[in-house]
Amino acid sequence: MTATNMVSEASSRADDEFSTAYTRTVTPGQLDVSHGVVLYLDNISVSFDGFKALNNLSLAIDAGELRCVIGPNGAGKTTMMDVITGKTRPDSGTAFFGQTIDLKQYSEVEIAQAGIGRKFQKPTIFENHTVFENLELAMKADKRVIKTLFARLTGTERDRIAEMLTLIRLTDSAPRVAGLLSHGQKQWLEIGMLLMQEPRLLLLDEPVAGMSDDETERTAELFLTLAGKHSLVVVEHDMAFVEKIARKVTVLHEGSVIAEGAMDEVQNDPRVIEVYLGR
Repeated sequence: MTATNMVSEASSRADDEFSTAYTRTVTPGQLDVSHGVVLYLDNISVSFDGFKALNNLSLAIDAGELRCVIGPNGAGKTTMMDVITGKTRPDSGTAFFGQTIDLKQYSEVEIAQAGIGRKFQKPTIFENHTVFENLELAMKADKRVIKTLFARLTGTERDRIAEMLTLIRLTDSAPRVAGLLSHGQKQWLEIGMLLMQEPRLLLLDEPVAGMSDDETERTAELFLTLAGKHSLVVVEHDMAFVEKIARKVTVLHEGSVIAEGAMDEVQNDPRVIEVYLGR
């Protein structure tokens, strides 16, 4: 067998394995948001060694909504995102993405394919690649071996990357190695990488932690631009930032929702002041 044939056979086997691993692909087109709700959690409970991280948590996010979630450490914010993304299975309750996708029945990869993107506090990017290459690698496409080896960007794909660079304000940094970016720029790049996957729902964990005032202001502008085109759930401790972007705020404490509404309503809620804002 020639070397070429050996490479071809190995690549074919890898493609078959990839196809087998992802036989149950959920595409965003299958997501029914006709009722206006993109995410629905009802009476979700999660326990770890007797500790109740979530306690009958209920939450509904509308399509195109920008929701801020706040609360003290240990309130259940991270566990809530873990349930939504399939990292943690709830002990009880209902979790739906749109009207048709039961999140409890799908893996983390399948949930990401369905259109839920998650950004952790620390940016995860390819630091040895350029900003442009990071966005190219993140682009939603066929990632099988053969396709990747011979892939060439089309004009449409290049235009899409250019539009993303403009959106995240990194056009001038496109040829720059990502590891040399400032902390805030790395955060924007990771958000851009998530957006290249065409998510319907973005979960953003403390996105402005460690940012300068100017970077925080620009991030607020970016999120307000994204709202309506995507649904955003922003978990954040920076109350000044939350005030800039909040349309509706949900407050968690001990795994449950204790208040929900406009920012001024939440800020004046006696229980929220007692357990969070007053500290």
